[in-house]
Amino acid sequence: MSDSKQQPSLPPKYQPQTVEKNRYRFWLEGKYFEAAGDPDKEPFTIVIPPPNVTGRLHLGHAWDLTMQDTISRMKRMQGYDVLWLPGMDHAGIATQAKVAAKLKEQGTNPHELGREKFLEKAWEWKGEYADFIRSQWENLGLGLDYSRERFTLDKGLSDAVNEVFINLYEKGLIYRGEYIINWDPATQTALSDIEVIYEEVEGKFYHMRYPIKDSEETIEIATTRPETMLGDTAVAVHPKDERYQHLIGKTVILPITEREIEIVADDYVDMELGSGAVKITPAHDPNDFEIGNRHQLKRILVMNEDGSMNENAGKYAGLDRFDCRKQIVKDLQEESVLFKIEDRTHQVGHSERSGAVVEPYLSTQWFVKMEPLAEQAINLQQQKDKVNFVPERFERTYLHWMENIRDWCISRQLWWGHRIPAWYNKETGEIYVGKEAPADPENWEQDEDVLDTWFSSALWPFSTMGWPDEEAEDYQRFFPTNVLVTGYDIIPFWVARMIFQSKEFTGKRPFKDVLIHGLIRDAEGRKMSKSLGNGVDPMDVVEQYGADSLRYFLLTGSTPGQDLRFHWEKVEATWNFANKVWNASRFALMNMEGFTYQDIDLTGEKTLADKWILTRLNETIEQVTRNTNKYEFGEAGRHLYNFIWDELCDWYIEMAKLPLYGEDEARKNTTRSVLAYVFDRTMRMLHPYMPYITEEIWQQLPHEGSSITVAAWPEVENSFHDEAASAEMKRLVSIIKSVRNIRAEVDTPMSKQIKLLIQAENAEVVQELEANRDYLERFCNPSELTIALDVDVPEKAMSAVVTGAEVYLPLEGLIDIGKEVERLENELEKWNKEVTRAEKKLANEGFVSKAPQAVVDEEKNKLQDYREKQAKVKARLAELDQ
Repeated sequence: MSDSKQQPSLPPKYQPQTVEKNRYRFWLEGKYFEAAGDPDKEPFTIVIPPPNVTGRLHLGHAWDLTMQDTISRMKRMQGYDVLWLPGMDHAGIATQAKVAAKLKEQGTNPHELGREKFLEKAWEWKGEYADFIRSQWENLGLGLDYSRERFTLDKGLSDAVNEVFINLYEKGLIYRGEYIINWDPATQTALSDIEVIYEEVEGKFYHMRYPIKDSEETIEIATTRPETMLGDTAVAVHPKDERYQHLIGKTVILPITEREIEIVADDYVDMELGSGAVKITPAHDPNDFEIGNRHQLKRILVMNEDGSMNENAGKYAGLDRFDCRKQIVKDLQEESVLFKIEDRTHQVGHSERSGAVVEPYLSTQWFVKMEPLAEQAINLQQQKDKVNFVPERFERTYLHWMENIRDWCISRQLWWGHRIPAWYNKETGEIYVGKEAPADPENWEQDEDVLDTWFSSALWPFSTMGWPDEEAEDYQRFFPTNVLVTGYDIIPFWVARMIFQSKEFTGKRPFKDVLIHGLIRDAEGRKMSKSLGNGVDPMDVVEQYGADSLRYFLLTGSTPGQDLRFHWEKVEATWNFANKVWNASRFALMNMEGFTYQDIDLTGEKTLADKWILTRLNETIEQVTRNTNKYEFGEAGRHLYNFIWDELCDWYIEMAKLPLYGEDEARKNTTRSVLAYVFDRTMRMLHPYMPYITEEIWQQLPHEGSSITVAAWPEVENSFHDEAASAEMKRLVSIIKSVRNIRAEVDTPMSKQIKLLIQAENAEVVQELEANRDYLERFCNPSELTIALDVDVPEKAMSAVVTGAEVYLPLEGLIDIGKEVERLENELEKWNKEVTRAEKKLANEGFVSKAPQAVVDEEKNKLQDYREKQAKVKARLAELDQ
């Protein structure tokens, strides 16, 4: 590009909708996002956390995805063969619930429809919402390799799921058994422990007296769920509790049912809690289940799967569990069994999906035996090739969960999902587990249940690469992956499970780094939710301000691991930044008419501004590269913002106007070359953060190559680094700023010429300022400019002290001496504090002995500078006091 003369141009007004339109199509058609498998390039892999096909992406998705895109775009520019693999999750419970609700709205009963017809509707849903999600990926500008897109119900992924299930089953790590599980009566399926959300609920504590058989005695128990007493099969006391030792082995008459149940002794009972006696309901409580196993107690299930009472509940059969609670409380009160109801706030589990109160429920389910798998994953963190958590503190969250893990219930009573590869013999009940149905399928029936969604998601980093075919090209090249980006809320759900499954089946960690971010909250710090009505659709933000503005806000709004508050005003501020970039680029391009890439020549004589901006560009490249590599996007963005807004736009462009509007063609060409070079490198650095605007501008700049997406990441050019020029520019800017500040204080506009005197501390500073007299005259607008070692300071003048010089503006008739004294006294107080602080720091033996010598020397230089400024302000105050 730009080999021939052209007229660069950008529209006068920055309109993100116009800039972003059709650009994504350009990237896709160029196949810039597709991993090429180039053996000369080092691979770099990210797999997308697959969004659920239950709806549209929310702001949290946009944040997560933008971080991944920023990393992948930068790595692509750094020369890596980048694979950012997209895909979606079937989301079993959530999707089935959505599809079922839609069918009911249409007057169709899902169960009457049957499994196969229902699955057809579910696949239609998936197709519709997958299209929604892809359109949102496009609107955000995500550089995804669609040629490798996967779905958790793809055949390849199903093959991986079956392989893992069968392998774990054959190792004895998957088993089928009766156990207390978390049951969602609304969706009528099992839930794993981490799919249960515990909430503080105002409830009741019901105190009852169970009568002892053939005795006048009673034994007191208490419960929050009196309806479960219908399934009681024992009362337990501690074996050392002297109050009850005489009752151990005796029987209790269970009220209402009149069943006889035994009093057992068990160490589990806490003698100090309540009465020291507890009712045991093995079919409706996990702890009671364990006690029941130890004492061979009967398990009586008193509820149906929908939360209604079953035939074992006697006269309460058919009642909803909560209606049963009300009725049984009334009946127990009438029988004088229930003698006290106590208000109590307690934690109640709710289904993450449906919101229903979860019921501990006896059920035959499939489980993964977790202890040996967890042990491997924990040990991995002691090895060199461990998973690096960023921030590091989240490794503790991961380890805490793994060290306290329970067996994982993996079966779900659904139709939508990976059907369990197990068959039961119709006559013998024998279980067969395999990839295909038994040879005589008429004698066998397949398990109706499907696997927990997280079972397939746990294989995502390697199943998407072609595993279990270990010779698969992508698996060989792109696994293990380099980084996973996800929220801290799903470390136990997903991150932990990917680690132990990857370690078990590939022998490797699934990713090198896991970058953890927080949650997006509203401006008041509240979690975004439908109930609060405070959610923000990322597409609404894109429509109003553009994807680049949303992306830059999301990336720079917080530090790793922290939550992010959404403010419309901050998004608008990032739009203003994009607009600043646009307008600055327009100026540069308008001064490059006919200028080509081959015309760029940085060997000519450079101005101070040229040397300074090239030095600052070097420093910014180093800072942005380092911080982005560390996932410190906020810090990298801050450096970019300051460089572009404060230095490139506000200073360099203004200074560049002098040679650009002058008559010296050689100097003009050098300035154009510097502009072209600096803008090119700046757009490349900004590209991962704001891909659309940077591509648009870069295409107009003199450049080589077809797209900025594959342009090389900028590197520090040591020959352009000039510390002396930076120091000179810093002094020059300080002088210009001080003159502007003084003018503002006395309300003297820049258009009014004034006399300016600069007293330099040595001849070198005089020479330096004289060499840059053009800048001082252009930006200070003096009627007369004096630069000398000793100037005749007027009695009535405003002054400022900068490093290496003093600035005086004689403003007869405009200055109030009293106010000037007050200003100088405030300035003196400032320098007094700085001198005191620096002296204390250097008097600290710990600092001087332990800090690097360069840091100590820098502090000494600061102290010397502060003392000089302090002395000059004192001298000026003394002069005004005469």
